[in-house]
Amino acid sequence: MQKFLALSRSTHGVLDIAMPGFAALLWLGHFPDWQVLLLALITAVAGYTALYALNDLIGVQTDREKFAGTGINPGYSVEASELRYPIAQGRLSVRGGTVWFAFWYVVALIGAWLLNPWIILIVLAAPLLETAYCLLLKVTYWRVLVSGVVKSLGPVAAVLAVVPQPSLPRLALMVAWLIAWEIGGQNIPADWNDVEEDRRVGARTIPVVFGPRVSGALVAIALLATVSLSLFLPVMSPLPLGLPYQIATFAAGFLLLLLPGFRLFRSHEGRGAAKLFDRASLYPVVQLAIITVFVLRG
Repeated sequence: MQKFLALSRSTHGVLDIAMPGFAALLWLGHFPDWQVLLLALITAVAGYTALYALNDLIGVQTDREKFAGTGINPGYSVEASELRYPIAQGRLSVRGGTVWFAFWYVVALIGAWLLNPWIILIVLAAPLLETAYCLLLKVTYWRVLVSGVVKSLGPVAAVLAVVPQPSLPRLALMVAWLIAWEIGGQNIPADWNDVEEDRRVGARTIPVVFGPRVSGALVAIALLATVSLSLFLPVMSPLPLGLPYQIATFAAGFLLLLLPGFRLFRSHEGRGAAKLFDRASLYPVVQLAIITVFVLRG
């Protein structure tokens, strides 16, 4: 079982699931019925489990090339298992990984249908976009935008599960916030940590193409955008989220994003990128905790 959990990066996946939970509570303003909550949780777990597994399935050949001879790099604390990339390491068969993906993907499809049939479109789009993201590794650094869109799909689905007809401009604002967080806090730092391996296989990531100075500047800009946009999120909620909420969400962004992000901008050190990735991975959990406090107070 550990090999399958490593394939789906279960620790990171659990942290990511907090973001759909945050989005649902923000838009709804209260906890949904327990049946909806349970079904949404199962669907989210299934979706993230399937999508992370698909990432490794699509990229298995490239992963084998990246780590040939040097082995798996240290990674980040949220993904530091020796079983990272189990298919590329030969510890899990492609067939086994495919069955694992297919099972959880079917569960996600069923859950999406029961929550809101429109979510089916998101579940269908997710693997297509994730496949495109993986295949663009050696083609263009603009794939970073695809990654941002993929990361926003879970929260958008969560909103549709509790608010069948959300405001499209407000939904676009949330998506922009999520894309900025993914680019500055997750995607560029992850590629920065893998820069030597990516250079070896001819990858076209931002750190490989532009180097540490430009990458650091882009990280800082994206994280400033993330924290700035987070201050406008209360417009989506029926709760009276005033100054106390904005102070809390700004503090979360400052400690988990801006502080490690600007340290990376100044130092240009690879381990700094890994530390930023770890801190940014906690951002959804902290956002969920903050909105939960205000929901309970409301």
